[in-house]
Amino acid sequence: MATMATILVCDALPRCMLNSVLMKRAHWVALLAASLMAIGCGDSGMSAPSIDAGSHPSDDSGTNNPDAGTGSLGPLPTANAAFDYQLGGGYQPVAGVVIVSRDREDTPAQNLYNICYVNGFQTQPGERDFWLASHPKLLLRDANGDIVIDPVWNEVILDVRTAEFRQELTTIVGGWIKGCKTAGFDAVEIDNLDTYSRSNGLISQDQAVMFMRMLTDIAHQQGLPIAQKNSAEVLGRRSEMQTDFAVVEECNRFSECADFTAVYGDEVFIIEYRKQDFDAGCTNYPGLSIILRDVELRLPGDTGYVFAGC
Repeated sequence: MATMATILVCDALPRCMLNSVLMKRAHWVALLAASLMAIGCGDSGMSAPSIDAGSHPSDDSGTNNPDAGTGSLGPLPTANAAFDYQLGGGYQPVAGVVIVSRDREDTPAQNLYNICYVNGFQTQPGERDFWLASHPKLLLRDANGDIVIDPVWNEVILDVRTAEFRQELTTIVGGWIKGCKTAGFDAVEIDNLDTYSRSNGLISQDQAVMFMRMLTDIAHQQGLPIAQKNSAEVLGRRSEMQTDFAVVEECNRFSECADFTAVYGDEVFIIEYRKQDFDAGCTNYPGLSIILRDVELRLPGDTGYVFAGC
């Protein structure tokens, strides 16, 4: 990717980098799995679901970019192109950026390739009341009937353990994916595929992969390429998920970038939150799109905003 001017508007870069140590990656969260918290909901009034065995999804196409529906699959993001990660809110990217990832509720950037962020396996901040009121049975619950919380992000985990629940969740999350298409996004990334590893053993990898495949089918029906987000542990199951490219956080830090390129080639878009990892990635993977962001994904002008690309 062509080198972009480094933009660091941060009162104390070491502080920003320290913040990233406290944040999201499966390696850290696994250490906290034993301490998964739950908030009490009393007697839920719902019987325990019949959990399926998690058989593997079928792989009947053998192609990297299958079209599961009637639409023609759109182009992938240009490999090794300058991009920005704007989940904290959309803003005018620096000159040279041609790919932007934004939240599904944000507006796509004009005249750029837009990736639509969808939290497919957990509730978004501020949406817990919606789920409790409208879809309480689709929230993962422990043996006591209490909903299970991701301890890092304080988000409720969605229950993908049964075919019935996965189908109902596909209607909801799939509706968001369709909304991405309607809004004008070019592709979609589904976050928290690795939630199963933070479910205290309640959700299996097979069940997560099956749900991911269902979301892929919806995206492809809309003509949208879909990204695998993080979750190096399931790279070997790409053919089941039928994902098209990868959006990866901190793969340089955790020595996973080579694993992703072995599966997705140069269609890997990397976000690092520590400068030393960003610098190492730029040196070791000059053919990949790599950026440095502050872990809070702040807006330009905000204290602590960080952006650089190579």
